[in-house]
Amino acid sequence: MPSWQGKSKGTKTGYRIFVAILRTFGVYPAYFLLRFVALYYFLFSFSSSKVIFLYFRKMLAFSRIKSLVNLYRNYYQFGQSLIDKIVLMSGLPNKFTFNFDGEEYLRDMAAGGKGGMLISAHIGNWEIAGFLLKRLDTKINIVMFDGEHKQIKEYLDKIVGDRHVNIIVVKDDISHIYEINNALSKNEFVCMHADRFVEGNRKMKRTFLGKEAEFPLGPFLLASRFDVPVSFVFAMKESSLHYHFFASEPHHFPVADKKKNQDLLMNEFVRQLEMKVKAYPTQWFNYYNFWSA
Repeated sequence: MPSWQGKSKGTKTGYRIFVAILRTFGVYPAYFLLRFVALYYFLFSFSSSKVIFLYFRKMLAFSRIKSLVNLYRNYYQFGQSLIDKIVLMSGLPNKFTFNFDGEEYLRDMAAGGKGGMLISAHIGNWEIAGFLLKRLDTKINIVMFDGEHKQIKEYLDKIVGDRHVNIIVVKDDISHIYEINNALSKNEFVCMHADRFVEGNRKMKRTFLGKEAEFPLGPFLLASRFDVPVSFVFAMKESSLHYHFFASEPHHFPVADKKKNQDLLMNEFVRQLEMKVKAYPTQWFNYYNFWSA
């Protein structure tokens, strides 16, 4: 069955080069260099290229030529998302602009006094989504696998500094569950991804883009058990220097039937994720065999 291995690609040297360019010349020269880096992955990263090509060709029914062109665009836009994250979160001068759809929903959740869960996916720029949430008058906690290599993570921490969010790392001893509960009890927001799992995680199958795929059960199970409102959030890149932030109307189901609640949440998440994938097909950044067949 498909599964993510819990690690992200990249090298410390590569990050150093791009940070130096960003500090000296700005975003556009970094984007220019990125075109060659994206071409390298397009030509030589066979395992990830294969699954993304099949995503375009089989799941979205693009032609072979369109699938190849979008494969390159996918690598390029993924690199842009990393560059944009560094620029915005390290405070480098920039001219990025943003649209906010549904911000009022999140403010209502914050005013409700029960905290809330924000569920997203590896589409668009999830780090930018977390950064933009600092506009809200509540603390943001992001639950994540410690998937970056240690040296890269330490280097980015030095460059980015204060991320304006608290990172809750998923651990085998489930101590992260207590951290999540503690955050929600303080009326804070907890952000989680619901499109990746590692072996051993509980998961459920849903039809996604016409074929069966597996989704982690954890985010929906937690939302149901903690009885907190849930919003689905995405930050999508719409031009070189413009992002569009989306937040759905909060879902708050009765707690009497928790199994039904988690199923309803998962169904709605898959529906909204599918809509975003179809609207922004080249910003899908899951580089492994996502579908069961």
